[in-house]
Amino acid sequence: MPADIQYSSVEDCNTISLPVIQHNRAGSLTPIHNSVDIPFDVKRIFFVYDIPYGKKRGIHAHRHCHQFIIAASGSFDIEIDDGNKKKKVNMNRPTEGIHILPGIWSKEFNYSSGAICLVLASERYTEEDYIRKYSDYKQLYGNKTSNL
Repeated sequence: MPADIQYSSVEDCNTISLPVIQHNRAGSLTPIHNSVDIPFDVKRIFFVYDIPYGKKRGIHAHRHCHQFIIAASGSFDIEIDDGNKKKKVNMNRPTEGIHILPGIWSKEFNYSSGAICLVLASERYTEEDYIRKYSDYKQLYGNKTSNL
């Protein structure tokens, strides 16, 4: 197996509760601090919205990039897959996210109307970091063990 590939399991991907500051009349605020509230420094932020009914997003893995995914509004499901085991997680709170480690195949689906998927990433975008074909993913990660 290539030495530059990180191997993780679905059990290594944890949901993390974020801090909430509530104001009686002014709503709520959830701050996110690099390497404090999430286990990495953020180098890229993006959000996905206006997802048509029945469409899936993600459907890839990263070689090196960590992601922290939050349902900023609405809800959706995430399926994570380590090549041997799959796990489905429902995302429905802006105060909770899931840490997707490198080497985990993931897809988001079952988006509610108006859902917003917020993604914080540990790396800037580079196409070379993506594994977009599941057959390639299985070849790289299908019979591995976590190296965390």
